[in-house]
Amino acid sequence: MAGTKNPYFSEEEPPPEPMPIKAIIFDAGNTLIFIDPAVMVPLLRDHGAEVDVEGFKKAEFTARTRLVQRVEEGAFGTENHIWKEYFENLLFTAGVPGERIEEVGNRIVEIHNEQHLWTHMDPSTGPALERLQQAGYRLAIISNADGRMEDLIEGAGIRDRFEFVMDSEIEGIEKPDSEIFLRACHRLGLAPQECLYVGDLYPVDVLGARKAGLQALLLDPFGELDYPVDRLPDVSALPDYMEQLSRRH
Repeated sequence: MAGTKNPYFSEEEPPPEPMPIKAIIFDAGNTLIFIDPAVMVPLLRDHGAEVDVEGFKKAEFTARTRLVQRVEEGAFGTENHIWKEYFENLLFTAGVPGERIEEVGNRIVEIHNEQHLWTHMDPSTGPALERLQQAGYRLAIISNADGRMEDLIEGAGIRDRFEFVMDSEIEGIEKPDSEIFLRACHRLGLAPQECLYVGDLYPVDVLGARKAGLQALLLDPFGELDYPVDRLPDVSALPDYMEQLSRRH
């Protein structure tokens, strides 16, 4: 309908005239899989935080927003001290008393080393990926990770949806370097302009993908981000977005 605002599309930046999208490449952490609230919420509550699942998700998003700010200031998102700061912000925002933050942080490190924290997948993700495949899109993953990402995707039960999983630890290069994006396009046998990258960190995922020539989409679960890029709340909204995108062009 003429004059109706479409919530999917950015108004800050006129859409380019790209080539038709043939492949969708996903970030993994906080895009396909997330920190498991079933692990974190009891841990936080045991250490003085009065938080539920929704409160935890909001605290995590707030900590991630600060992480983005640090990356925009020049930090690398995989530096240990940056992730230490991320978790400190998460714990503080969730309500863990200051004197217990270090104790909880140490326990989080132990859990992550033992079983990895990013093991939760929204139930709507699998069906969304199936719809995308049925629509003819090829799917792949690029993740800044620690060498365990393919196993995590396998554990989530969605490995068969993707042609490959690129883990920065194994590749020896990480986002936002253009090389890792171009390497993925080469493996797909597609031009960068034929690929859409979907992630949650604007300076790493969106700017990195665009610099390499890919199209990009940002996940914005609470509708609070303000960047010149199309935004969706989560992966479950992607099939409908792709249908509308095909009509927009």
